[in-house]
Amino acid sequence: MSTTKKISVSQKITQLKNTFVDKLPQQLISINELWEQLRNEPDTVELIKQLHLITHNLKGTGRTFGFSAFGDAVAQCEELCNIRLSHTAEPDFDWPRQFEVSLKVLEQKVNALKSITEKTTAKSIVSHSTNEPKAPSLPLNEHGCLIYICEDDPIMLDQLITQLSCFSYQVIGFTEIDKLKNAIVEHRPNALIMDINFPEGKNLGTDFVRQLRQEITYQLPVLFLSSRGDFDARIAAVLAGGVGYFTKPASIQELIASLDNLTNQEEVEPYRILVMDDEPTIADYHSVILQEAGMLTICVNDPKNILQVLKDFRPDLVLMDMYMPTCSGCDLAILIRQIKDFTALPIIYLSSETDKKKQVSAMRVGAEGFMTKPVAASELVAAVEIRAERMRSLRSLMVTDSLTGLFNHTTTTQLLKTAMLHSQRNKTSLCFVMIDLDHFKNVNDSYGHPAGDQVLIAIARSMKKRFRGSDVVGRYGGEEFALVLQDITTDKALDIVTELREKFAQLLFNENQTSFSCTFSAGIAICTQDDTLETLRNAADQALYVAKDRGRNQVAIASETLL
Repeated sequence: MSTTKKISVSQKITQLKNTFVDKLPQQLISINELWEQLRNEPDTVELIKQLHLITHNLKGTGRTFGFSAFGDAVAQCEELCNIRLSHTAEPDFDWPRQFEVSLKVLEQKVNALKSITEKTTAKSIVSHSTNEPKAPSLPLNEHGCLIYICEDDPIMLDQLITQLSCFSYQVIGFTEIDKLKNAIVEHRPNALIMDINFPEGKNLGTDFVRQLRQEITYQLPVLFLSSRGDFDARIAAVLAGGVGYFTKPASIQELIASLDNLTNQEEVEPYRILVMDDEPTIADYHSVILQEAGMLTICVNDPKNILQVLKDFRPDLVLMDMYMPTCSGCDLAILIRQIKDFTALPIIYLSSETDKKKQVSAMRVGAEGFMTKPVAASELVAAVEIRAERMRSLRSLMVTDSLTGLFNHTTTTQLLKTAMLHSQRNKTSLCFVMIDLDHFKNVNDSYGHPAGDQVLIAIARSMKKRFRGSDVVGRYGGEEFALVLQDITTDKALDIVTELREKFAQLLFNENQTSFSCTFSAGIAICTQDDTLETLRNAADQALYVAKDRGRNQVAIASETLL
């Protein structure tokens, strides 16, 4: 396994800064060329617009990287372009002379910046190629959503693309609105992240979205980015149809949370309803009503069959007649309640019984409700949906971790047992992976527990988006996570976990205006015919220990730990 050290986030940012400074001489050449053309064609508005665009982008990027003196100098050039475009100058204002002076100041700042950067670079250890940063790869998940980002600052755009791509989104960036519009026409995105202000005009982003909504026939979710957070800016975004608003620098975790909610394409599993009635026609009737409402149903006419159906169908609710030849509904409800897995299963009686005392008596055995036949279809559907949803919520609380939404320790262990039995019985491959965040205590100590929670949520989201529905992703406890990967080779598991590790290490977390990153180590063990639950977990845990011992931010395979 390769142990090549990955570039850190701070190193990448430094490289981006150096790349920006390296390109400044060429940018100055472009500015001077435009300026020379303007001297010969002073009334050419298009040339002024091009000059304005270059200076605007340089100003924003320079200030983003902390080059304040340079940013102020280029801002003066931009402002002169604004004056020229808006025709607000006084009659005696010598625009060419003023721009010439500002341009000389800008050249001085660029030379000073180059000198400082070269000295800093000479002192640093160069450990990676100085090639241009690669374009973001396609999403890890082949079903990843397509996101368009329109941001006039190329450096900021590159950072957003890199961060969002870590969460299995396919991201395409645009710096020009016209190109964005063409792309939307050619290929519909799942969501759009839109800057509000552009060199061509303030509020251009909101104006574009407002016009776009009149031209397209579908609903396109739009999240707005802006350096402003005041009421006027926010209400303009709302009136344009924006469903989210983020002030720069936007929190990637909050941005991802919004995108997850907007683009969640997972189909909600229909409620599963068991209809118990000894009269097949009535059972089928109620079943059809529920099916029309989008539920899955199964009818049981003989109470003797209910145990097997409960086991196989795993219903969210039982809709049951109160009187049947073999036994009463009350007796059957008591039987169901005596089975551990179904002690909380909602039961609704559906009977023509109108005696209130008998209804109350029937409810005392643990039923959730009593409905008198005939019942209106809408009332039946509403009663079933409310109780089935409550059951789903209770089940979720019992099997998942409240912070991350992943399976909890108990559920993960149970699912691992089941997967091992299947693997050993059918001689299929199974990998168990233990993941542990590196130096996580330092995150909590340095930035606070809310920041630590954001890291846990981020890695959980990364894993949920990366792995298949057949894989088990669980929080094993604290900062430790577990993966149960079925029908997969060790090499493939290594590739997937390594890719996940590399992308997670690129994420930036922000707390109190301070950015930090986090890494994890992982151990992989493959299940053999002789493995027990404990031996498999010990093998993965030992591999994790080796990964930590190698320096962390590593992935180790159990077989390697014996070498």
